[in-house]
Amino acid sequence: MNFNTRGIVLRTVKYGETSVIVSIFTELFGVQSYLVNGVRAASKKGNIRANLFQPGAILDMVVYHNELRNLQRIKEYQWSVLYEHIFYDIFKGAVAMYMMELVQKCLRQPEPNPDLFYFTEDAMIHLDKANAAVVANYPLFFALHLANFFGFRIPDEHCETLNILDLQEGLFVNQLPAHQNYLEGDYSAVTAQLLRVMQPYELEDIKLPVTVRRKLLQSFEAYYVLHVPEFGHLRSLAVLQEVIGS
Repeated sequence: MNFNTRGIVLRTVKYGETSVIVSIFTELFGVQSYLVNGVRAASKKGNIRANLFQPGAILDMVVYHNELRNLQRIKEYQWSVLYEHIFYDIFKGAVAMYMMELVQKCLRQPEPNPDLFYFTEDAMIHLDKANAAVVANYPLFFALHLANFFGFRIPDEHCETLNILDLQEGLFVNQLPAHQNYLEGDYSAVTAQLLRVMQPYELEDIKLPVTVRRKLLQSFEAYYVLHVPEFGHLRSLAVLQEVIGS
């Protein structure tokens, strides 16, 4: 059967001479893999088609869907959102790659998750419009709030007494844990500040030194490793830190 759905491209892998296999987070079916033929043909039309399957692209699609198959097909596809900056701005592009890899590593089952889809879609649209100060803090904001959808949200309970973030438990605590997976001092306080951010534009008011942002990005990756089975490591993190000086 044919279905109309929006989708967010997470990852694209070359297949054969002219085809690709694309991992797409769809509104209707969750994460799905699609075989798309002819998009790498050496022609102007082929290049245009290939551009639609860049990570972060938001598409309107007509898809064939069979629950018994691991690899689906796309009948029709076109832009759903036309970005002004993400595919042309090296800084926003690096943030988008980080976001898409983070989502992909958390999405294990091909099941609908519309709330997560709308959150991710909205986050990408806001990233495209964000100024440089917001973009610098955007990966931290996204990583913390994405955790809400996978059951390991950090409660915003930071205070004078609960001022240590136990990454293993996902809680602010009042004494150092017996393990090394924790944040204290400014790192804990900034995390609490980021947890209170509800709209991306608020990130402009959070001024962070490069060393603090770098430490938090590494710690948030460690947090996902602790809470998502077989998470591995984020390949995009090194690129992100290099590009935006995080």
